[in-house]
Amino acid sequence: MRNSEKIIAVAAAATLIGVALIAIDKLRIRMFLNNIAEEGYETAHDILYPERSKGEKRLRFGPVLPTED
Repeated sequence: MRNSEKIIAVAAAATLIGVALIAIDKLRIRMFLNNIAEEGYETAHDILYPERSKGEKRLRFGPVLPTED
């Protein structure tokens, strides 16, 4: 095997490893964000903060944390 063939083989292996690491990282981030999104539906605002008044003047969609008014 010549030096150029060795260099090409090492570059191909490094590229495959890099692509695999990027794919694993994207999957890990997607799973993390999915877990956060699902948690928003499981914990209701009135359960987390029962002392806060329930009447809101503005309608807001999605998980909302109380503000200090």
